[in-house]
Amino acid sequence: MSEGGADNQAEIKTEGGIINLVVKDQEGSEVHFKVKMKTKLEKVIDAYCKKKALDASTIRFLYDGNRVNPTNTPAELGMEDGDTIDCLITQLGGGSSYSQRSLRHP
Repeated sequence: MSEGGADNQAEIKTEGGIINLVVKDQEGSEVHFKVKMKTKLEKVIDAYCKKKALDASTIRFLYDGNRVNPTNTPAELGMEDGDTIDCLITQLGGGSSYSQRSLRHP
């Protein structure tokens, strides 16, 4: 099959409404999902959290540097086959003790 044929198959697959998404954590670990373009990303988030034994409230998902809203669909975000969603652990606190120390003068 020619290279053009492979491109046509990929187009047919995404037009059919299913794409492959990758969720990648801070350590580089990847989990792959097949998702319909009209499926809310909440399903991907829930499945990822279940697989990794994580609480969804303790992590953030980013696509192209923007936070993913669980009610969004891949179609709404313009996602394409093979796109990556970054998974980051929420940081609580930090920075305040340093900034308070810098404001005090001995």
